[in-house]
Amino acid sequence: MRFVSTRGGAADASLSEAINAGLAPDGGLYVPANMPILDPATFAEGDSLAQTAERLLAPFFAGDLLASELPAICAEAFAFDAPRRKLAMPATHLLELFHGPTSAFKDFGARFLAACMRRLRAGTDRPLTILVATSGDTGAAVGAAFHRVPGIRVAILYPDRRVSPRQAHQLGSFGGNVDALRVSGSFDDCQRMVKAALGDRDLQASTPMSSANSISLGRLLPQMAYYAHAALAHRRASGETLNVIVPTGNLGNAVACLWVRAMGLPIGEVVFACNANDTLPQFYAGSPYRGRDAIATIANAMDVGAPSNFERLAHLFGGENEARAKGHAESVDDAEIRDVVLRYARSDGDIFCPHTATAIRVLERRRLAGDTRAWTVVATAHPAKFDTIVEPLVGRTIDVPHALGAMLRRDAFAAPMAADTDVFRRWLRSHTPL
Repeated sequence: MRFVSTRGGAADASLSEAINAGLAPDGGLYVPANMPILDPATFAEGDSLAQTAERLLAPFFAGDLLASELPAICAEAFAFDAPRRKLAMPATHLLELFHGPTSAFKDFGARFLAACMRRLRAGTDRPLTILVATSGDTGAAVGAAFHRVPGIRVAILYPDRRVSPRQAHQLGSFGGNVDALRVSGSFDDCQRMVKAALGDRDLQASTPMSSANSISLGRLLPQMAYYAHAALAHRRASGETLNVIVPTGNLGNAVACLWVRAMGLPIGEVVFACNANDTLPQFYAGSPYRGRDAIATIANAMDVGAPSNFERLAHLFGGENEARAKGHAESVDDAEIRDVVLRYARSDGDIFCPHTATAIRVLERRRLAGDTRAWTVVATAHPAKFDTIVEPLVGRTIDVPHALGAMLRRDAFAAPMAADTDVFRRWLRSHTPL
C-alpha cells in the first residue's frame, strides 16, 4: 500500500517511509492512498487483540519491508488487554484502554511505533531523534516505549504546569536517552515547535528526526485495533454495530475509530467528547474550522485548540463540509466533569479519570434526550494519574497500578524551555542522540 499527504503536495510513500518521516514533506499528514475494505467474517471469533490487530493492519503493511514482521510487532504492542465491561447505566459499556505500562491508551500506539522503528533501524548506526509534543499521556507512553533503545533520543515537550503532577513526574522519570522539556506555553505551542523542527530541511540534514505524536502513521494505525476488536465482539454478541463516544483532544484516537468504520467493520455512530476547548464542537455546530488558543482544564490531556488530525478527518470525508455533515462533537466544562466523577463514585463505585468523565457526560445528555441505544464509552486513562483532581472528589485514595507506581518512585527531571521554535532548534543541534 502507498500513503499520500493530506495536503497533496508530496510524493506518495511506502509505509516504512511514512513511519520514518513522521510528517510529509509538504507539512501534511500521511493517509492511505486507498482505504482497504475488510469483511468482518475474515476475523475469527477466538482472536486475541494482537491477532485482530494483525488481520486488520495487514493491508496497510502489504508490500512493505515490515510486512513479514507484522505478527511480531503486534505481539509486542498488544501484550495487554483492552477489556470492555458493562456499566450500571443501561445499555452502556466502558472500553478500558489504560492497562498498559503508563496507564493510558497511548501505550498501544507508542509500543507499536517503537517496535516498527527498531526494525527499520536495524543495521544502521545513524542516530535519530524522536520528537513528541504531549498534553499529558503521549509523552510518557513514548518515553517508556523508546527508553534505552540504542541510537534513538527522545525529546518530550509538554506545557509546564498544565499536566497533572503524576503525569509530569512520569514525563521526567526516564533519563538516559529520553529528555523532558517543560515548555512555558500551551500544548499547541509544543505541537507548533515539533512541526517546525520536523519541517526544517537544514535541521533534518544535521539532526535526523521523526515524530511520535498521533500525526505519526505508526501511532495512529495500531489505535484502530481495539476499536475493531470491540466492534467485532459486540456484533457477535448482539448483532448490532458499536456506537462509540471518544474523549478527544488532538483527534488521533477518534480518527482511528473512523478509519475502522471506513474499512467496513461494524462501527455505527462516533461522537467526540471534548472539554472546554471547543474547536470541534464549534465546527460541528456550523462554524468554519478555526484553530484556537488552548485553555487549561482538569481534563488536561485534551487541552488542544488546534487538533492536528483535523486534516485526516477532512481528508477521510472529502472536505470540511462533508466531515461536518457526518459527525458530532460536544463540549463539557470542568464543573460537569467534577459532577460526573463525584456522582458515579457515590452511586455505582465507578471512578473515572476526567477525560473519561467528559464522555460519560455526553452520553448522559443523549440518554436524557431519549437515546436508548447501546453505547460504548472510551476510558482513555487510569484515574490514579489524576489523583489531585479525583481523590478530593471521591473522598479516598485510589490504588496506583504497579507500573505507574514504579515510575513515580523514580527521580524525575524536566528542563525548562521557552515556547520558541528557534530556541528549540538550537537545543536540538546541541543534543545529538546517544
